[in-house]
Amino acid sequence: MNTHLQPQHKMNDKDDDKDDDKDQSLREDIRRLGRLLGDTVRSQHGDEVFDLIEQVRQNSIRFRRDADEAARTELESTLDSLTNDQTTQVIRAFSYFSHLVNLAEDQHHIRRTRAHQIAGSAPRAGSLAHTIEALYNTGHDTQQLVDFFKTAQVVPVLTAHPTEVQRKSILNCQMVITRLLDERDRMQLTPEEAAANEEALGRAVLTLWQTRMLRTSKLSVLDEVENGLSFYDYTFLHELPQLYAGLEDLLVSKDPAFKQTELPSFMKMGSWIGGDRDGNPFVTATILEKTLAMQSTRAFKFYLDELHTLGSQLSMATLLVKVSDELQALAQRSPDHSPHRSDEPYRLAISGIYARVAATYTHLLGLLPTIAPSGDAPVYATAEELAADLDIVHQSLLEHGSAAITRGRLRHLRRAVRVFGFHLAPVDLRQNSDVHERVVAELLQAANPEVSYLAMSEEERIAALIVEISSARPLASPYLVYSEETQSELAIYRAAATAKKRYGDGAVPNCIISKTDGVSDMLELALLLKESGLLHPAEGRLDVNIIPLFETIEDLQNSAPVMDRLFAIPAYARLLASRDNAQEVMLGYSDSNKDGGFLTSGWELYKAELDLVQVFARHQVRLRLFHGRGGSVGRGGGPSYQAILAQPAGAVQGQIRLTEQGEVITAKYGNPEVGRRNLEVLAAATMEASMLADAEQPPKPEFLSAMEELSAHAFKSYRDLVYETDGFEQYFWESTVISEIAGLNIGSRPASRKKSTAIEDLRAIPWVFSWSQCRLMLPGWFGFGAAVQHYLKTHPEHGLQTLQAMFKEWSFFSTVLSNMEMVLAKSDIGIASRYAQLVKDDALRARIFPRMEAEHALTIEVLKTISGQDELLAANPLLARSIKNRFPYLSPLNHVQVELLERFRNGDEDERVRRGIHLSINGIAAGLRNSG
Repeated sequence: MNTHLQPQHKMNDKDDDKDDDKDQSLREDIRRLGRLLGDTVRSQHGDEVFDLIEQVRQNSIRFRRDADEAARTELESTLDSLTNDQTTQVIRAFSYFSHLVNLAEDQHHIRRTRAHQIAGSAPRAGSLAHTIEALYNTGHDTQQLVDFFKTAQVVPVLTAHPTEVQRKSILNCQMVITRLLDERDRMQLTPEEAAANEEALGRAVLTLWQTRMLRTSKLSVLDEVENGLSFYDYTFLHELPQLYAGLEDLLVSKDPAFKQTELPSFMKMGSWIGGDRDGNPFVTATILEKTLAMQSTRAFKFYLDELHTLGSQLSMATLLVKVSDELQALAQRSPDHSPHRSDEPYRLAISGIYARVAATYTHLLGLLPTIAPSGDAPVYATAEELAADLDIVHQSLLEHGSAAITRGRLRHLRRAVRVFGFHLAPVDLRQNSDVHERVVAELLQAANPEVSYLAMSEEERIAALIVEISSARPLASPYLVYSEETQSELAIYRAAATAKKRYGDGAVPNCIISKTDGVSDMLELALLLKESGLLHPAEGRLDVNIIPLFETIEDLQNSAPVMDRLFAIPAYARLLASRDNAQEVMLGYSDSNKDGGFLTSGWELYKAELDLVQVFARHQVRLRLFHGRGGSVGRGGGPSYQAILAQPAGAVQGQIRLTEQGEVITAKYGNPEVGRRNLEVLAAATMEASMLADAEQPPKPEFLSAMEELSAHAFKSYRDLVYETDGFEQYFWESTVISEIAGLNIGSRPASRKKSTAIEDLRAIPWVFSWSQCRLMLPGWFGFGAAVQHYLKTHPEHGLQTLQAMFKEWSFFSTVLSNMEMVLAKSDIGIASRYAQLVKDDALRARIFPRMEAEHALTIEVLKTISGQDELLAANPLLARSIKNRFPYLSPLNHVQVELLERFRNGDEDERVRRGIHLSINGIAAGLRNSG
């Protein structure tokens, strides 16, 4: 049989021939990888296992394609009768196939982008070329663009959260496969080369099959740091400099006068990994120090490697070229005294720079470079000094007829130093406001036992804290013994202060307060920063940004009043002036969704941004929003381009930070070209949202009124189910894999903030991840159908027309519906009903599941009515085809997962059962991609 594990397509596919032609290469790649996987299964486990997997595959396709009930019956009978060993092989086969399809789709995206560019077609939306063209077409000039970049800030922030179930070893295998697929695309292979490529692909698939998918031990924080650093090797260190070069060249093509100007480094990476302590007791001062050392090591190794290669390339001799006086002086300071290079000033200059970088590497980290320098040299005090030396090399080449040479490795290295410095990426510190409150209370009471901070009102707290942050007198005493929590908190801020001196001011620039609900939360952190040397009362200087995180619905509603009150405090306003009168505010998507549901969360976030824009404008403070978005729609995910453009007017202002979490990090940045494209999308969307905002009409008053009504009813519907229905907590824990997710070795932090099963205490990440596994995706849609139904009943004459107009004219509303549509397309109520059977209480199941089933159907119905579509994803055929091809391979995984959960919960202690559950979690996550 030659159709091993490959997707089947109808012969009467309705897609037009043009789209078929575009997707032909994708289908060929999927078939090729599926065949190689099938060959691997047969060679490793024999015909019996292969035939079993093939039988499952064919029946699943027949059922999905033709709604063949006989195929479904046979499929379920086969899967229910599997032994534990057979179950494991089926799960592995379909899981690995999902991973391979992901690779094929990523490669096809790259292929189509290149074909688009080669054909000279108009730039696609989301590309910098499209954005720059749009800006010029609307009357903007180059100087306006340059001015924009002077104050712009675009920062994707990597976070470590327990939804990334993929091991780095698996990712390494996948990168080999990606490279081989790319080789087939970019090169016209001879028959011999094609055969070698095919053989190499077979080896890579076999290696993938034989690589353990699950971790045998729980990740430590430093494991998470190392995993995060992998993406610098794959993507960021190389692709970010490339992005800048491409943008500069694009501007030159539009305006030749731009040739001598380099853009500021407005886009950098950020990280929470190793600094996020909210609910993670394993992040300590020692861990922060080790994190920063690991990051710095990565940056220095990259610089040393690049300088070594660059030195071999810049072999120009003084007999043939002239150099600047500054370059000559740089060469003369080099410790390289080889007579073979005495007339090669550029090589000597680079050798001297290498020696200084090596000395700095040893000084800061105690490490020796792989290739020893030519001699001793002084250390660089800052990364700016290194950048200045590289600029001397660049300027000399420019002045003496060698401009072309500046555009290669030197150009990218100069940019890398400016972007990554000696610290690689800024690490944010985050802690819960409750912890800050306890620490401050202890410090104040230790200094004055008569003071009971916890008993104070909010205004009393504010007054006491203002006194403390305005005084240079330390509050903490070296002669007193404090609790372990207080010692730990003070230690990590002191470690941050030391790190800023060691690696540069950008090493730890931000401190974030989770669960901010009042002004005192901000001032408590300010006090702790003063005690750690990061706030200087005498000078009125603050060395880090104090960033509130507003998470719940109530906190979002109070965010603007809190900031208004804070800005009115002279002591804080003085500190803010030292931060260029710029204040960052973080908005929590995940917890607000868990608190109030999908629609209300999105609406309250939107309103909070509008209110914050007004407050900041009144106080003449620049607003920078930090969007705590997750990978899934239920946690604020969805396409970044549309999400940024859907922000209310004035909310972007050229600056934006946003989290990149869980499995989305791998999906977005595991492939270098895909990674660069995603970085470009963030930059392009930020430019458009900032500079083309005037072209956007504000939403009509009737739209705002309609959203308020929809949100209120959706909130009521969601809260009634999740928080007010007796037994819902039990239903959730029994009908999903939340218990088993908590046992996976996929993150350093626990699934709940407290030792309880309460929904309130559960982290939003495993909450959403669990609903995605059972294919119900509840956090991404529940309440919308009921809200629309109620709105139409109360507005029978024009209600539908209003909602349809909102969909057509208001980017916020259309983005909400687009994201919801994607979630609903990936959901499967039939599969979800199987998980409902895991609930032991029949009456409980009968009370809850039919409500969710009815709301699911209603939501799909009203969504199609508003959008005018006959079926979900009618306007997104690429995603629709992707999902259609994946579903036959996801259904068996879901079915087997339910069967294993039943066995496990009924007392089957066979390790293969537990491992099978965890393998199925991995496979389903891979098939859904943005699921956590």
